[in-house]
Amino acid sequence: MIHITLPDGSVKTFDEGVTPMDVAKSISEGFARNVISASFNGTTVETVTPLTTDGSLVLFTWRDDAGKTAFWHSSAHVLAQAIEELYPGTKLTIGPAIENGFYYDVDFGEHTVSEKDFKNIETKMLEIARGKHDFNLRAVSKAEALSLYKDNEFKTELIENLEDGTITFCDHSTFTDLCRGGHIPNTGIIKAVKVLSVAGAYWRGDETKPQLTRVYGISFPKQKELTEYLHMLEEAKKRDHRKLGKELELFTFSQKVGQGLPLWLPKGAALRERLENFLKAAQKKAGYEMVVTPHIGHKDLYVTSGHYAKYGEDSFQPITTPKDDEEFLLKPMNCPHHCEIYKSSQWSYKDLPKRFAEFGTVYRYEQSGELHGLTRVRGFTQDDAHLFCTPDQLDKEFKDVIDLVLYVFGSLGFENFTAQVSVRDPKNPEKYIGDVENWEKAEQAIINAAEDKGLDYVIEEGEAAFYGPKLDFMVKDALGRRWQLGTIQVDYTLPERFDLTYKGSDNELHRPIMIHRAPFGSMERFVALLLEHTGGNFPLWLMPVQAIILSISEKYEKYSEKVLNLLENDEIRALVDHRNETIGKKIREAEIQKHPYMIIIGEQEEQEGKITVRQHGGADLGMISVDTFSEIIKEDIKKTLKSF
Repeated sequence: MIHITLPDGSVKTFDEGVTPMDVAKSISEGFARNVISASFNGTTVETVTPLTTDGSLVLFTWRDDAGKTAFWHSSAHVLAQAIEELYPGTKLTIGPAIENGFYYDVDFGEHTVSEKDFKNIETKMLEIARGKHDFNLRAVSKAEALSLYKDNEFKTELIENLEDGTITFCDHSTFTDLCRGGHIPNTGIIKAVKVLSVAGAYWRGDETKPQLTRVYGISFPKQKELTEYLHMLEEAKKRDHRKLGKELELFTFSQKVGQGLPLWLPKGAALRERLENFLKAAQKKAGYEMVVTPHIGHKDLYVTSGHYAKYGEDSFQPITTPKDDEEFLLKPMNCPHHCEIYKSSQWSYKDLPKRFAEFGTVYRYEQSGELHGLTRVRGFTQDDAHLFCTPDQLDKEFKDVIDLVLYVFGSLGFENFTAQVSVRDPKNPEKYIGDVENWEKAEQAIINAAEDKGLDYVIEEGEAAFYGPKLDFMVKDALGRRWQLGTIQVDYTLPERFDLTYKGSDNELHRPIMIHRAPFGSMERFVALLLEHTGGNFPLWLMPVQAIILSISEKYEKYSEKVLNLLENDEIRALVDHRNETIGKKIREAEIQKHPYMIIIGEQEEQEGKITVRQHGGADLGMISVDTFSEIIKEDIKKTLKSF
């Protein structure tokens, strides 16, 4: 007999060899019908895997993220089978589940696939799915695996890097694929599929290796869910930050400047400046000091910090100088520079905490195929800060940073979020630097702070930075998509590597603890997310233009300028549309530009010394005084932009 512990803490006894599905049925037949995946002692297993030891079992349905992962991973197998049947001679490579759906990288050989082929692939996938074929995982020898894939150099390369005795195949219908496991019970659970797009992708992400075709897809257990998802995608297209950024004249890109290096236009630069000033004001109240560091640093700086060993190959190549053996790097991180600023003075425990903040631009070489608007760039500005504190100060400082992040979210309309405590992957200790005992202290400090602040949080293994654990904020936007936004990290390692000290009350030298934090993350990615979340309708305090003045004819331009001056005196951002166009066209174009308020000026307005106000979206506020309008603006901002 074996003892199975369920998530609620209850323990059930079963005969050895019981499967997760058997356990599900022992709970309820109705529940078992919804179970599509399982985890035993933290490892993903099949629902038909025999359990032979005591352990903890978690059963997943479609509602669980792990359930969706198994569902989409299994759907990738069905996609691969459909492609193999429709395009004989193609070579399959890898096909993982991703955040929304799955993809499969394929060498199509002489075949080409485009949007016109999507329907045929979908039809074939549904035909396979309706067969209700079981997914069966089986172990194979390395020799057997190599023999099966002797004509597929991609699979062969994968197998060559695996140990004999650890290789498994997944079979369903007439199809077999190299796979580590994690499947739904059978193909029949897949009721709706959609091929979303195709794109080029280098084998294993290496530009020196063959280019493959990446086929993206998504699937659902109900047609209704697919319909809702496709509607969301249409809404997402309307909100695409690349489209809105162009329409609102915020930023652009130039091939001559270089891929992944955004150019901020005047309106975008003004938007960034307002965001920076907003955070700087809050930081000043919280006791931060602004610093400035150069865009390059000596290679030794990043060797000391550990960034070169971890990221050197993925960064821009070193910059050499006329001096022999002297190399510099474009700055990939701000933290090593801030460590050196701290080290430039000797501090006492009475001086701490020290809080250094910088809007520092950093550079990382992202592959061209991974670049995407402002969300994935090669040069970006972080709202970075590094706090150096004593162990006794750590808890308060960490909680104060949480308060700052929540203030930022609240002022910008991000109300739906969860927190993620990102810790080490215990199975891969070589990924991290630093003392194990310090890691444990840092992880526990973050968990304690999250609990004390009442955050809704989860713990994710393997998501920590290489030098320390972190608290990531996962925000849901207006379309229900999850973004990682804002991060706080506890770091015992860099103070050790840079030999940072402070003099304690015992007159001895001690190591400070370092907190890394960036509420925005990066200005580029944050603006992209804000654009897509708001659809370009930013909070009023942030809008580049809060009101546009539209005169019915040239006769009223003098009065329009007077109104503009009155608004500017009240620190309201406004402009006058002087163009000789019809008032209807001016209103339509003001709507496209997302201007929150349109002020109409004509004969009656001039005679009465008032203005007619129309809100973005069509609401009419009627004819009011300029003073009344100014108060409306101020009250609107006051509701959103609370004091810190």
